[in-house]
Amino acid sequence: MSESTQRLNKYQQLIRWQVSHNSWGWDVVRIFLGLALAVRGVVFLLNPETIAELAPGRDLSQVSSLVAYTHLIGGLLLALGFMTRIAALIQLPIMANASFFVALEWGLASSNQSLELSLMVLFLLSLMLIFGAGKLSVDYRLFGADRLAT
Repeated sequence: MSESTQRLNKYQQLIRWQVSHNSWGWDVVRIFLGLALAVRGVVFLLNPETIAELAPGRDLSQVSSLVAYTHLIGGLLLALGFMTRIAALIQLPIMANASFFVALEWGLASSNQSLELSLMVLFLLSLMLIFGAGKLSVDYRLFGADRLAT
């Protein structure tokens, strides 16, 4: 067997492995996003003025606790992969507001990068809503692959 044929076979083996394990990548993204949102929720709970600093000139005192607890609880649910679509859905209005009403004022490529990051989180949450959790999730363990697709 030639060296190029061996390389092709190894490449094909790698692709087969990746196809059979492609849910893992999605799970890692979901877990990281969930933990990041949960940490953001803790930061907002410990320092409520952080929300006011992100949106100067706006009175967000009435919604700061809601935002903090939504990030904390929704983030933990996402990280666990439990009620994933609902956890993503409850985060979407907050991230849409953060993207289009707060960070949009700063514009693209600003020093704080809030618009780019909030749009990325908004996009990932939208994907979580559409595709749900992967195999490494409570949803998968409780409901199996058949019920997750519906």
